[in-house]
Formats: sequence, C-alpha cells, structure tokens
Amino acid sequence: MKKIEKPWGYEVIWANSERIAGKVLYIRQGHRLSLQYHEKKEEAIYVMSGNLILTTTDSKTGKNVETSLSTGESHHIYPGDIHRFEARDSDVTLVEVSTPELSDVVRIEDDYKRVNP
Repeated sequence: MKKIEKPWGYEVIWANSERIAGKVLYIRQGHRLSLQYHEKKEEAIYVMSGNLILTTTDSKTGKNVETSLSTGESHHIYPGDIHRFEARDSDVTLVEVSTPELSDVVRIEDDYKRVNP
C-alpha cells in the first residue's frame, strides 16, 4: 500500500497491477478535487462515509450537474466523462476501483493551481 498526501486530503493505493487499480480517497470537508476527465481510465466509486458532491458535465448542454452521493452509493465514470468530487458538508471517504492508468488525468479546473501530470 502507498499513501499519497494531496492538498484536499490523501489517497491510499491498495491495488495496482497491469489490469486494475484500487484506491481509498479521503477528502477533507470543504475541499474538492480537480474538474477533470480521463482519456483511457475508467473508474467506479463507492462512498464509504460522508456525503459526496459529484459534479459531472452534461455532454449535450455543457452544463455542470451536481449529484449528492451518500454512504453506500456508487457511480461509474467512463473515459471522457468530465467530473469532480467534493466534500462540501462533511469529510468523505470513498473507494475507487479503476483501470490502471493512474496518471491519466486531464485537469480543466483546479483549486490548488496544479497542472496536468
């Protein structure tokens, strides 16, 4: 396992092979990840605790849509889907299972002024 500190909290990579990757993301209340998409990476998330605000961009209208995911709820993110995770009202812990392209992140907006890897 590998713990990586992030400006919004941290992630723990608990699986990483040629075919799959698994992470736990801990997002501190009041923080959010980049508005981003992946060119190849496909992921599924499961909220372990807290209330996650998932922002997605509607491909037809270009408008951002916010969805609240509570403990026990999940969401599937496909390559090209624009998305952002936010812990607005509480700390959030979620599990992410994905294809192994962990550095496949194209940032559109970032609160911490990070650039694309």
